[in-house]
Amino acid sequence: MAGDLKNVTDASFDEDVLKSDKPVLVDFWAAWCGPCRQIAPSLVAISEEYGDQIEIVKLNIDENPETAAKYGVMSIPTLNVYKGGEVAKTIVGAKPKAAILRDLADFIEVPTA
Repeated sequence: MAGDLKNVTDASFDEDVLKSDKPVLVDFWAAWCGPCRQIAPSLVAISEEYGDQIEIVKLNIDENPETAAKYGVMSIPTLNVYKGGEVAKTIVGAKPKAAILRDLADFIEVPTA
């Protein structure tokens, strides 16, 4: 699953996320987390549909504890949207794709059907 989205690390976080020109949604996750696996297909679909407006990446908290600690990630999945190097939005917990899209409305243009 994770192969479909770019993985970022403690070492690459500044370059991949904080210095990005467009908003970046970081999925803080772990391999043992069921709800993380639940939302993964939705995040891949959102990335495919809205990748020109927002980048979606994954950060494994077990392998990259520094970044998770720095941003106070206490429960997963936590989705942080970074814009201009700052946390612009935090979404905690597994949600259906439609709810995630509503949460991202400030960052992407979602066609209203």
